[in-house]
Amino acid sequence: MGTKDISILAIESSCDETSASIIVNGKVLNNIVATQSVHEKYGGVVPELASRAHQENLIPVVQEAISSSGLSKESLSAIAFTRGPGLMGSLLVGVSFAKAFAFGLGIPLIEVNHMQAHVLAHFIDEPKPDFPFICLTVSGGHTQLVLVKSPLEMEVVGQTRDDAVGEAFDKTAKLLGLPYPGGPLIDKYAREGNPRAFDFPITRMPELDYSFSGIKTAVLYFLRDQLEGNPNFIEQNLQDLCASIQYSLIKMLTIKLEKAVEAYGVKRVAIAGGVSANSGLRSELKVLADQRGWELFIPKFEYCTDNAGMIAMAAHFKYLVGDFTTMDVAPLAKMSL
Repeated sequence: MGTKDISILAIESSCDETSASIIVNGKVLNNIVATQSVHEKYGGVVPELASRAHQENLIPVVQEAISSSGLSKESLSAIAFTRGPGLMGSLLVGVSFAKAFAFGLGIPLIEVNHMQAHVLAHFIDEPKPDFPFICLTVSGGHTQLVLVKSPLEMEVVGQTRDDAVGEAFDKTAKLLGLPYPGGPLIDKYAREGNPRAFDFPITRMPELDYSFSGIKTAVLYFLRDQLEGNPNFIEQNLQDLCASIQYSLIKMLTIKLEKAVEAYGVKRVAIAGGVSANSGLRSELKVLADQRGWELFIPKFEYCTDNAGMIAMAAHFKYLVGDFTTMDVAPLAKMSL
């Protein structure tokens, strides 16, 4: 490594994954992630338990990232961290550690917007999209259509007005009796089901915005009515139910994505966020890309869910323009692009 290498340690702790990554001159060397299984029995993330788990996991994860990179902490150029959005307690653990580490080493501190980092995950590996492009960012907490003009210039052109699509996946899965996190299980069972077996609503909002609260209510009442006559209805129709729910959710996403592409005249399309790991969504976007002549970009699975590799990539771009933060920085549970 030369003296001018830009080496950044990045930390991600916005929800229930503790992650650390080292990036050198724009190349992500590793992406260490510790997951938290403690939430499974509660059917969702418990904020207090998440922050405690981050406290336990963060130092071992950081040590692994540094040691496996072959670098020493003294060779680091900066420390990056997720400032928000996310769970306040979880963010606080990562922010506090990053501030202390950067202060101790006497190096700059870089704050990263979690949602911006999801978009910039596309620049970790080839192929990388040219600008501008439309990114559909879909996760448990967010659903956004983002016009990406440059690495650090993004505009949200559409978003959910209530629930995120990832939340809709998980909550409908809970109605089906599936364990948390239920979204990946809906995806799994949907592969063997008929997506047109049951007709669930496709909510149509004005312009490029979304709404996913209605489908949860529709599934709730549909199951209530069916179970009155047949207590085994869910068990007998699980695959078709999952396929039908997933069909409606994906349809809602792609209808607005097509409108955004048309409205902005941009045929480079990307997806990001945890729900971008959904095989049904990936397949549907590939079909649309072929039909519409889009240039489609889909990140590797490991960079879809929350991870420090994407935080590192965002931090690299910010380092290049000298966008550092001060030591009095505090986490933000809600943070816009």
